[in-house]
Amino acid sequence: MTIQRTETGTVRVDYADLLSFTTEQFVGRGIPVDRAHTAASALCYGDLTGLDSHGLFNLTRLYLPLFSRDRVDPAAQPRVLTDLGACAVIDSDRALGLWAAAEAMDSAIDRATRHGVGLISVRGGTHFGCAGFHAARAAERGMIGVIASNCGGQRIARPPGGAVAMLGTNPLSVAAPALPEHPFVLDMSTTVVPTGKVRTAARRGEPIPEGWLVDAGGAAVTDPAAFDRGEAYLNWLGVDRNTGSYKGFGLGLVVELLSALLSGSGVGPAPEALRGDGRPHGTDDDIGFFVLAIAPEMLRPGQDFTGAARSMFETLTSCPPVHPEESVRYPGWWEAERALDRRRDGVPLTTALHAELVELGLERWESA
Repeated sequence: MTIQRTETGTVRVDYADLLSFTTEQFVGRGIPVDRAHTAASALCYGDLTGLDSHGLFNLTRLYLPLFSRDRVDPAAQPRVLTDLGACAVIDSDRALGLWAAAEAMDSAIDRATRHGVGLISVRGGTHFGCAGFHAARAAERGMIGVIASNCGGQRIARPPGGAVAMLGTNPLSVAAPALPEHPFVLDMSTTVVPTGKVRTAARRGEPIPEGWLVDAGGAAVTDPAAFDRGEAYLNWLGVDRNTGSYKGFGLGLVVELLSALLSGSGVGPAPEALRGDGRPHGTDDDIGFFVLAIAPEMLRPGQDFTGAARSMFETLTSCPPVHPEESVRYPGWWEAERALDRRRDGVPLTTALHAELVELGLERWESA
């Protein structure tokens, strides 16, 4: 393994070897090799693209504990409950979401190849990592991909003006072909930030900007550790009512409708959410996924969707910038740039995370 220690408190690790190490971690917990490789790709995608809060930082904090607490079934065989050709409902049966969401998108892509659209509604899911990883699988096939996930029974955000936590971060991603090696990939939570960004700041001992969290009275909280102490709540996109928090809240409900109600998964705003002291509560079990692939070339034969998309995104990137040193770019551009750099130069891990992975056996790969 290629290791490069820098002066900025990071260690660069060869991506291919990091992927192999992560695959091994899942295989060692009973995941079949092909599934484990897909899951590892999904997890390492976060570190590869700079979305570190959804990368290997979560290996020991989120994913490995799912196995030890029997909240994921490594031998799960997702079952098709309804199949209408272009769309289907699947019970994931607690399969590892990092793999199951990718599998669902691949099925949606196959259906779109035949029908123009493919929709997969998944229930019984577990955390699927970076939504953009799964949506981008459609873009790689010249399609538009959409994926959304609720957070099952986890409730960490309150409705605007509400005193009780009702919803999770409810991520959403849309991907499509754009410029070569730079697909459009919008990957967002419907809250201002996902929980991972708060927790990575807490791990570094750094304050967070005002607007990410508020206390029970609505006052800004800049101590990220307050979140896991149950003393703070995530804000919706828009931050408050005057600046559009109902838009973020509304998007969160859209995700809940499409991913949970449609599939029959656990719902955040369930009656039990009204019980208790109103603090963040619940676990992200029985998650629902909404997975959609659209094949433009099937819907508009002979119209060269890919060429039209390239023209649109070329026009966007040609927009004169306000500041010459800050070029206009679209969602997914900088992630693609980082991925190209990190595949070449290695993936930067903080020294703390590197040490954590060494305890899991990374040193065996380092000496290979």
